[in-house]
Amino acid sequence: MSKTIAVIPGDGIGPEIMAATLKVLDALDCGLEYEFVEAGMVALDKHGDLLPQPTLDAIARHGVALKGPLTTPVGKGFASINVALRKHFDLYANVRPAISFPGTKAHYQDIDIITVRENTEGAYLSEGQTLSDDGEVAQSIVRNTRTGASRIVRYAFELAVRKGRRKITAVHKANIMKTSSGLFLDVAREIAKDYPQVAFNEMIVDNTCMQLVMNPWQFDVIVTTNLFGDILSDLCAGLVGGLGLAPGANIGKDVAIFEAVHGSAPDIAGKNVANPCALLLAAAEMLDHLGMTAKATTIRAAMRATLEAHDRVTPDLGGNGTTETFADALIDRVRAG
Repeated sequence: MSKTIAVIPGDGIGPEIMAATLKVLDALDCGLEYEFVEAGMVALDKHGDLLPQPTLDAIARHGVALKGPLTTPVGKGFASINVALRKHFDLYANVRPAISFPGTKAHYQDIDIITVRENTEGAYLSEGQTLSDDGEVAQSIVRNTRTGASRIVRYAFELAVRKGRRKITAVHKANIMKTSSGLFLDVAREIAKDYPQVAFNEMIVDNTCMQLVMNPWQFDVIVTTNLFGDILSDLCAGLVGGLGLAPGANIGKDVAIFEAVHGSAPDIAGKNVANPCALLLAAAEMLDHLGMTAKATTIRAAMRATLEAHDRVTPDLGGNGTTETFADALIDRVRAG
């Protein structure tokens, strides 16, 4: 049985790492078909629009998209393409795994943390931004809702149960932001009662940052609001070697978009030296979402073995390989079983 997904190659190094990732997926014989669509600078140059309607239509039609890094041009009138996609499809859950792999520049080993971030409201969106006429006072609204908090916390607990996770930490700033963050914490406490099989604790965000540096192994699943999740997920990526190893999933009721969370790296575009790990790990998350958990596990195991053997890895991982040779190394291990 085949499944068609929308594929957005992206800008900069996007087409190179996407080609490598699809080559690995094809070697796995996942039964996937691809509809290639455009967004970002490529789409702007070709269609005069950063996010053309045919791209949105394809994502809606297939319900699943794999996305390379996109560039949003600097200047007034341009919003983040990623935020636009989240808003358009109501992709309320941003899921960011941080997993240690051998052969990287990580300062920690044996890290396995999932950050579940609310993706559609809160301080990150900067609603109601105003600047006084004299330029002295800037303000924006922090708006959290019970509905938004409930669905992200419940998603986190359901994910924990599905993946056999033991503990969820709700991260907040309710000691100071007593209404907006307090509402989130109250909801988390209420929903935790429905999942007695998962240990629950709560932690103030500044202490969480310190604890992640001092003792990251105490964390399993973190659930939090939009801005805090944006910061903490990158902190967790730093624990395992950086954004080059950081996949992201944006999940809604009807649509899911999987992506590498790093930038488009125009300085190395076209040189065939970009590390495809983040997008490959995003593809593994996509396979999990599609019920192909064994194939997702195969990708992660092949990556671990390739990095441990230092086999044809890219320069940022300390090797002399290319984007293509790294993919070939993974494919050799995938086919070897």
